[in-house]
Amino acid sequence: MNPRALALLAATATSVIYGINHTIAKGLMPSVIEPFGFIFLRISGAAILFWLVSLFFPSEKIDRSDWYRILACAFFGMALNMLMFFKGLSLSTPINSSVVITLVPVLLLVLSAIFLNEKITWRKSIGIGLGLLGAILLIVFGMKTQANAPNIPLGNLLFIINATSYSIYLIIVKPLVSKYSSITLMKWFFLIAFIINIPIGFNEFVAVEWTQLSFNIIWKLAFVVIGTTFLSYLFNIYALKQLRPSTIGSFIYLQPVIAVIFAILVGSDSLTPIRIGAAILIFIGVFLSTRKPKST
Repeated sequence: MNPRALALLAATATSVIYGINHTIAKGLMPSVIEPFGFIFLRISGAAILFWLVSLFFPSEKIDRSDWYRILACAFFGMALNMLMFFKGLSLSTPINSSVVITLVPVLLLVLSAIFLNEKITWRKSIGIGLGLLGAILLIVFGMKTQANAPNIPLGNLLFIINATSYSIYLIIVKPLVSKYSSITLMKWFFLIAFIINIPIGFNEFVAVEWTQLSFNIIWKLAFVVIGTTFLSYLFNIYALKQLRPSTIGSFIYLQPVIAVIFAILVGSDSLTPIRIGAAILIFIGVFLSTRKPKST
């Protein structure tokens, strides 16, 4: 198999992992572990794995002028966005989270216009408006409260914060990617995020009765730490060597498809007319806002 095909396979695997994660992680909160404790486990586990892997790569010195940007990347990319996602997932549903995450390309467009002075056309403006309308529909009319989703509107709002935080991370990390290796960046990002999360998630982490957990729960926790965090980042690193970032970004649209299929198969979630309508608005909005104009 040629390198490009392997890169496409890696990008696909990442989206599949993330799509399944919406349901796997949801099933563990809060009965097994509270969301902030879950993030502490996820970030600390990934930090350990990335530092172990870094032992097999050349050590790189970080320029003093880059540390502020690295701190910001760790905060927006590995702390705030993960905290908001898992807290939102504990309050809302897997399908809602997978739909809202597709707003990332739209949010990237808005933030790029603000911080990078990129031009927004009328078509893109309409796309942004439709995408935000779909997100608002999910937040306000998402669904009535259900047993495993005690506050769906608030959870959906936290998903928006999660997507916004991740979009900010993608913009501010760009100058660092061309300067340092991915392993170097990941090990420092996750170490800093680990320190940030100690006062936030440590108490929820130690509250778990770890010796009482069944194998069924342990493998799901391992899936989130090893699969959703560690392997997905490694797959993306490999894919970035062969594919453009915009190509990899398009794979995010696989997430709701995988998430919906998996959630319905295991009976953890269901489709409703308002969700379908909101998803259509978001998909149309993303299509209009990210579609490149035809060459003349």
